[in-house]
Amino acid sequence: MPVTVEIPVEKFRGAVRQVTLGAGPDASGTRDSVVTVGGQTSLPFLFFEGKTPNQPRVAIEINESAPDGISPLLAEAWGDVVADPAAWAAKAEQLGAELILLKVQDGSERSLRPSDLVARVKAILGATGLPLIVVGPGVAARDNELLVAVADATAGERLALGRCEEGNYRTIVAAAMANGHAVIAATPIDVNLAKQLNILIRDMNLPLDRVLMDPTTGALGYGLEYTYSVMERLRLAALQGDEMTQQPMICFAGHETWRQKETRGGEGLPAEWGDSQRRAVLWEAVTAGSLLQSGADILVLKHPQAVALVKENIAVLMRQ
Repeated sequence: MPVTVEIPVEKFRGAVRQVTLGAGPDASGTRDSVVTVGGQTSLPFLFFEGKTPNQPRVAIEINESAPDGISPLLAEAWGDVVADPAAWAAKAEQLGAELILLKVQDGSERSLRPSDLVARVKAILGATGLPLIVVGPGVAARDNELLVAVADATAGERLALGRCEEGNYRTIVAAAMANGHAVIAATPIDVNLAKQLNILIRDMNLPLDRVLMDPTTGALGYGLEYTYSVMERLRLAALQGDEMTQQPMICFAGHETWRQKETRGGEGLPAEWGDSQRRAVLWEAVTAGSLLQSGADILVLKHPQAVALVKENIAVLMRQ
């Protein structure tokens, strides 16, 4: 006798906020395309439980100049364009990027002038019609100096500026408010810290539909399960109605992956590890694929082959 099995369906009262990056001519910008993420009312890809109006998106990370210490595998994949950020951005768009992320690598041994960075940002905006994310070098004083100049020079383009941290968010948030940009709120793998920073940013009166959340990402084999757990808890809290966790999440999977020994190749690695390029690309793609399942809305990647694999994975997961 046939038995009817009723599949339990969980309905949530909350939803992830929608955040749009990039502005076209109708919104005082110059972008050919804009990207909207968020809006989910269920856990990732559980379409029978809720809505997923916007699919996860893939950004490609580039630098403002030829990157220091780049992996030979990445150098081979990108070629000479790494010396020209505008050409790099254009090639990234050709190879499947849906957003461009410019990571400023300015360090203590070199001092990039704000005017020089502004010129490179404008060149990138001229070379590609994709939305742009700009992330500073991670030193508070330099982040403030560089990102404020970029924000002022690109008013109306709706960039995402980062990273805002608890000790260094006020200046970046103020610049974003004044120029119509979004920000990235970054915290070190902790649900309560992520909530607190979102509260602080909201208290400055920046609308929360202009805030992305970076919960900090670990690579495969380097704390990925801890990242996954925190992201899953953030997403569950958002769906259960906690307004301060309802921001879309951006994850720097490429950065974390390509600084590990498993992806950098070189001598002295066990032969049983196999081909270094195949291993490196898969390490990045598997890291990104895992983060998709924990709620990532924007994945920032580095290798073109990993981009292709992750976009294919997203396409399969989005089939209903």
